[in-house]
Amino acid sequence: MNNPALTTTARTVLRIVVGFLFAAHGWQKYAQFTIAGTQGSFAQMGVPAADLVAPVVATLELVGGIALILGILSRPFAALLCLEMIGAFVLVHATAGVFVDKGGFELVLLLAAAAAAVALVGPGRVSADHALFGRTASKLRVLA
Repeated sequence: MNNPALTTTARTVLRIVVGFLFAAHGWQKYAQFTIAGTQGSFAQMGVPAADLVAPVVATLELVGGIALILGILSRPFAALLCLEMIGAFVLVHATAGVFVDKGGFELVLLLAAAAAAVALVGPGRVSADHALFGRTASKLRVLA
């Protein structure tokens, strides 16, 4: 069944929910854990270059999450967030099993899949990307 209204709704809900979750995790790294605390935690988990990676990850999650909520540069941010989650999976969570209560990968896998879906299908009609780049003649149409 091809129902454009349902497709638009599904894309919008997915983009906003995954954006909210990424933004919340980025904000948590800044406000609750602090960047210094996140750097220490990343170092303890064995993340290479934790002092550099922690603020980059926190900023990507916060800014990228907000961008997804608004639907601005959705595909590039979603792709970057997906790659970040793949890194978290490989570097930290894969060996801990599935379940998050044991440090497992269920959350990072779900976030990676959701971000990949947004990157692949785009932000949908209810997005800043569509408003800015959705014209047929636009060279940046791929963003919409």
